[in-house]
Amino acid sequence: MISAGLAAFLLAAVLSTFLFMGRSGANLRNYSDMEAQARTALELFAEDSRQASAVTWNSSSSVTLTVIGVAVTYAYDSSAGTFSRTASGSTRTLITGITSGTFTFTAYNVNGTSLSLASASDCTASSASTKQIQISLQASRTNTTVVAATNTVLSARFILRNKVVTA
Repeated sequence: MISAGLAAFLLAAVLSTFLFMGRSGANLRNYSDMEAQARTALELFAEDSRQASAVTWNSSSSVTLTVIGVAVTYAYDSSAGTFSRTASGSTRTLITGITSGTFTFTAYNVNGTSLSLASASDCTASSASTKQIQISLQASRTNTTVVAATNTVLSARFILRNKVVTA
C-alpha cells in the first residue's frame, strides 16, 4: 500500500514536470516566432527606408517608399492583424498576430519633430517633409495550453538618407 502511494506521488510529479516543460516549450516557440518576424520585418524596412529617395504616406498605417525607382509599400492591415511589404506586385506578410490598436507609424521631419498622419491632408503634407520613420507594435500568440505570449516592438528611427529635405 505504501509503495503504491509513493509510486502514485512519483507519477504525479513526473507528469506535472512533463506538462510544465511542454507549456514552457510552447511559450518559447511563440516568443521565438514573434522575435524572428519582428527582426526580419525591421531589417527589410530599415534597408528600404535608408535607400528611399521619396516617401508617400497613403494613410497612418501605410507608407510607400521609392527605392531605386521601385515603389515599395509597407502596410498594416488591422482586420487581419498583419504587417506586409508589397514590391513589384508581390506581397509578403512580415508580421502576424498584431494586437488591434497597437500598430503605429511615426514620421519625423529633419529636426526630429513628429509629423501628424491623422488625416489625408496631414499625410499629403507629411510626405514632403518626412526624414525619419519609426514603427511600434505589439504582437501576441496564444496556444490552447498556454497563456498569451506578447512581444512589444519599438524600432529605431530610420533615417531616409537619400531623401532631400530642408528645414
